[in-house]
Amino acid sequence: MTKFYFVRHGKTEWNLEGRYQGAKGDSPLLPQSYQEIAQLGKYLAQIKFDGIYCSPIKRARTTAKEIARNIQYQGQVIPVDAFREFNLGKMEGMKFTTVAEEYPAELDGFRHHPDKYDPTTIGGETFQEVFARFVPEVKKIAQEYPDGNILIVSHGAVLCAAIRNMLGVPLAEIRARGGLANTSTTILETKDQGASFKCLAWNKTSYLRRKIDPTDIV
Repeated sequence: MTKFYFVRHGKTEWNLEGRYQGAKGDSPLLPQSYQEIAQLGKYLAQIKFDGIYCSPIKRARTTAKEIARNIQYQGQVIPVDAFREFNLGKMEGMKFTTVAEEYPAELDGFRHHPDKYDPTTIGGETFQEVFARFVPEVKKIAQEYPDGNILIVSHGAVLCAAIRNMLGVPLAEIRARGGLANTSTTILETKDQGASFKCLAWNKTSYLRRKIDPTDIV
């Protein structure tokens, strides 16, 4: 059995400001995020990880390295391009309120109706394209570690979509349970090397010493 611990990166300046970061946008982690990553580290320290992987984008890479340091992980943190965030094209760097004014159809599709989302106008990435790059990489890791614990640090939108896809959730219902919080952990297990997955925990944040607010969720 392989157990995957999917972690969303720590909260950033743009998260606090309500801006889309996407695959090419980025901003530094907030000072408080390092404390919260340490809190997450205490929770994860009880687990022996066979591998740690992350998105190559700085906010996720920094989070992964901080977790590794906090749990005294001796291996390498491996960046994987397939685990990067959604490419949101023209929406990247824009405030949510501005996106709502300039690209209302795209925003509504992305956040509420994934089956109707068409990113052509903004030059973004489709849900299907995200699944095609993210999911095979997870299954590949499951085959490499058929009896291991794996940590993957990535991003809110791509994690929410890909995880729900791996659980067999229809595209139209991908966002039905809402998004994922910064520094949250979602745990999946597979007993058949990635052919099927079971969710053991969704958006776990009980180890954080503060209440989650709307700016934490994507």
